[in-house]
Amino acid sequence: MKWLGILGLVALSECLVIIPLTKIKTMRETLREENLLTHFPEEDTDDTSHNASDDSNNSLQPLKNYLNLCYVGNITIGTPPQEFRIIFDTSSSFMWVPSIKCSSPSCRTHNLFNPLLSTTFRLSSQAFNLKYGAWSIEGILAYDTVRIMNLVDLGQKFGLSVNQSGLDHAIFDGALGLGFPSLASKWITPVFDNLKTQGIISQPVFAFYLSIRKENGSVVMFGGVDHSYHKGQLKWIPVSRNHYWQINMNRITMNGVVVGCYRGCQAVLNTGSTLLAGPTRLVTAIQKLINATPFGEQYLVPCSNIQSLPTIIFTINGNDYPVPAEAYILKGPHSTCVSCFQGGTENWKRSETWVLGSAFLRLYFSVYDRGNNRVGLAPAV
Repeated sequence: MKWLGILGLVALSECLVIIPLTKIKTMRETLREENLLTHFPEEDTDDTSHNASDDSNNSLQPLKNYLNLCYVGNITIGTPPQEFRIIFDTSSSFMWVPSIKCSSPSCRTHNLFNPLLSTTFRLSSQAFNLKYGAWSIEGILAYDTVRIMNLVDLGQKFGLSVNQSGLDHAIFDGALGLGFPSLASKWITPVFDNLKTQGIISQPVFAFYLSIRKENGSVVMFGGVDHSYHKGQLKWIPVSRNHYWQINMNRITMNGVVVGCYRGCQAVLNTGSTLLAGPTRLVTAIQKLINATPFGEQYLVPCSNIQSLPTIIFTINGNDYPVPAEAYILKGPHSTCVSCFQGGTENWKRSETWVLGSAFLRLYFSVYDRGNNRVGLAPAV
């Protein structure tokens, strides 16, 4: 799920759009206080290029990184454009922003869409109701022009919230889902699918580079891949189910010992969360192995221990993807360090499933290829 301002177009060719993502340093503390660190949608709750490379019809936009937790970029809606701070979220397929009709306290601190100011706005008679972890949103569906940098999506159907909870201190305004159409309701076509069918992008591909250290520098790109953001060749992994960006994972090891995914499992790539989430029983065992102690719903680790903690290796499609302690332990306020591991996936999946959020994706440049239903991973620069 750019979360507070576009940093400018980095155009590599006439059709490559790169969207900046930006980091704000107070986001993790805010979300922890509001119990919003489990941002992963409940399944089915939306009511309502072999190389994928170097094509001339690509689009790149910067993103902003919020304390290594959230990556957000700006879009506009309507004519003339109204700007919003948006989560680009691979774990959903729905787009929504708050409206001027929203009566919730959280809407007072966000940009609100005003239909009266847009000459291209059309109202739908349909309502929607969403739940994202601790967040809930309800409202009406509408149509209008959506712009992602120089990509113009005409007549996009999206949600306008009239009531929302759990978002009082969120710095973003709304979300733009990049999951498969099956995650959305049958009467909504996701933004990315409209970009494809309207011929706005030349390849059905998008990619994320999530910067580790810098507030600025993260990007999401549409229509192709800028290979300067990764090292070595992309390793392609077939999507195991066209719903979330879900893939088969072989195992999870620490110091050569399997600590999860013992007989193979599923993994979901989620740009809308920082977490490494899995079944509670297995995650609790991992927390003990890294000497993390519970503190409310989080697990804390002495910051002085980070250098001595082991690297955790996720083996996917026969390839190892190491995640060192510096990646799975985040430094919080007041000299606290927090484990990115969290349980709970047993509540929404029958088979063992892990969510690989930005703690993983900051290390690995990720490409999402809808033309071939596969994901590409390579070490990020």
